[in-house]
Amino acid sequence: MGIQATGKSSFCRERFGDTHVRINLDMLRTRHREQRLLELCCEIRQPFVVDNTNPTREDRARYVTAARAAGMGAVGYYFESAIEPAMARNAERSGAARVPDRGILGTYSRLELPSLDEGFDALYFVRITEGGFAVEEWRS
Repeated sequence: MGIQATGKSSFCRERFGDTHVRINLDMLRTRHREQRLLELCCEIRQPFVVDNTNPTREDRARYVTAARAAGMGAVGYYFESAIEPAMARNAERSGAARVPDRGILGTYSRLELPSLDEGFDALYFVRITEGGFAVEEWRS
């Protein structure tokens, strides 16, 4: 969870690339494909990681609810979402990887902090460091 250019995809590949199916709307392109992959992962109890911004409680609910219904856990990672550093990182991107500034600002305007009462078993706060990522338990 978090705005664009906060390290979500890099973290996902680094931490879960060998163990989880990556569900990513940018890659799958349609909600229908995303939903089908989510359903399949839940049906076969394949661990998955959702690599999307998921700025609102409602956005996150589709994944948490599906995982819980399948008897799977749900762990959330919220990425530090400061506008200036994210915009600077995004400016260094090229091609399709670069998000229009209005897209980042729009996501930021909808951003809701997560809470354990959404159904998460655990929540973590992630920030980019010079050596990679710092991960801390969520304190709400």
